[in-house]
Amino acid sequence: MRRILHLDLDAFYAAVEQRDKPSLRGKAVVVGGSGPRGVVATASYEARKFGVRSAMSGAEAKRRARHAAFLGGRFPAYRASSLIVMDLLREVSPRVEPLSLDEAFVDLEPSGWADDELAERVDWLRAELERRTEGLTASVGVGSSKFLAKLASEAAKPNGARIIHPDDELDFIAPMALRAIPGVGPATEQRLVGIGLHTVEELRSADQRELVRELGRAAGEGLAQLAWARDDRAVVAERDPKSISTEDTFAVDLTDRAQLEQIMRRDAVDVARRLTKAGFFARTVTIKVRYADFTTRTVARSLGGATDDVDEIGSAGISLLSDVDVSPGVRLLGIGVSNFVTAAQERLFGDESLPSSPEWSARNEQTVSRDATAELDVPLSGVRGRGGYYPGADVEHDDHGRGWVWGSGLGRVTVRFETRHSGPGRIATFAVDDPALRPVEPEPLAFTPRRAEPGE
Repeated sequence: MRRILHLDLDAFYAAVEQRDKPSLRGKAVVVGGSGPRGVVATASYEARKFGVRSAMSGAEAKRRARHAAFLGGRFPAYRASSLIVMDLLREVSPRVEPLSLDEAFVDLEPSGWADDELAERVDWLRAELERRTEGLTASVGVGSSKFLAKLASEAAKPNGARIIHPDDELDFIAPMALRAIPGVGPATEQRLVGIGLHTVEELRSADQRELVRELGRAAGEGLAQLAWARDDRAVVAERDPKSISTEDTFAVDLTDRAQLEQIMRRDAVDVARRLTKAGFFARTVTIKVRYADFTTRTVARSLGGATDDVDEIGSAGISLLSDVDVSPGVRLLGIGVSNFVTAAQERLFGDESLPSSPEWSARNEQTVSRDATAELDVPLSGVRGRGGYYPGADVEHDDHGRGWVWGSGLGRVTVRFETRHSGPGRIATFAVDDPALRPVEPEPLAFTPRRAEPGE
C-alpha cells in the first residue's frame, strides 16, 4: 500500500506577512485585492471569518472586511520560505512534487517511515517546518493516493494532520460533497445534482454509463474511479515548467499603443531573465490581450529557433501586438514563452507564425510578484506591488531602520517601523522623495539548510 503525503502551508502569503509584520498578527490580512480591479490572492484566517476568499474581487473583499490590511505581494519573501519547506520535504524523500510555492506531494516509500510511526514523524515534520520558517504552519494529510492525501490535508486545516488508515478510506470520503473531489466545479456539480447525486457515496452507486453520458468518457470514468478511492497517479519529482509568462492588469483601460509596447518591452526583460535562470531556451512567444468586456485574445509565433535573448523575445511580442486591435481599451497585457529546449538553436527558415495559440500558463510565482526593471507611469491593479512604496513593501530609513509601507499617496509615504523580531513598531510619514527612505529586499530568514532528525 502506497503512502502519499500532501502538505499545504496555511494561508501562506498572508501568514508570511503576519510573521514579518508583528502589528498584523491576529489581524485580518488580505494579500492582493488592491485597486479597482484587484483580486484576492490569499486571506488570513481572521479575514476569512468575514467571508473573504481567494479569487474574490478586491472591491467585494473590502466591503466584507473594511478594516483588513490589504497588502501587495512580496514574492522574494514567499519564495525564501517555500525553498526552505521544499528542501525539508526532500530530506524526508527524494520524491517530492511541488504544486506551487505552498503545496506539495511526497511519496513516503523511500523515507523508511513505518506505518506505526507515521503520526510521530508527521508531528516532527510540522514542528521542524515551523522552526525553520520562523513561525509558518502547515496542514498535512497522508493516504494511499494523491487524491486521498489531498482530501486528508483539507480535513486537517488549519495547522493539523490527518492520517487515513487504508481500511478507513472509503468511509472517510463517503459523506463528502461532490465538490470535494478535485476537478468537480460548479458546472459539473450541477450536472451531477441534476441526476440525483450529491455525495461521494451516492456517486458510487451511479451507473457509469450515465456518468459518461452526462460528463463525457474521461470525466465520467474518472469520477467513477475516484468514488472508490482509486487513484494510481505517481508523485513526479521533477516538473519542468511548460511556459514562463508575466502579465499586468491595469487600473484603467489602455489604448495608447506606444505605451503598451513599452510595457511589453519591460515585461520581456523579466521573462527573459527568468528563462535564463531556469536554463532554458524558448521556441515560441505568446502574447495575451484582455479587453474591458473580458474578451481575451492570445496570439503565438514560432521563433524558428530557440533563444533566451531579450531583444528577440521583446521584438516578437511587439510584432504580435501590432496585429491586435487595442482601440477598445486593453485591460490586461501579458507576454510568455514556451516550447523549451536546453540549447540555443539558430533559425533555419526565419519567423513562422502559428495558426493557433498554445495554452497560456502562469505559475504561482509569476502571478504574485516580480521585479520591475523600469518603472512606467501606469497604474496597475492586482496582487503585485510595484513602484517601491506599495502597501506592505519593505523599506529602510537611515535614522529609523527597517519597516514596511503602511500607505502612500499625495507625495507621502507612511511607514510602520518594525521587523519580524521587534514587536509592533511606531508609525511615521515622510515625503516620497525623502533621500533617507528607500525600498529594500525582505529581511532574510535565519535558517541555513542542514539535516535535522526527529528527536533533535
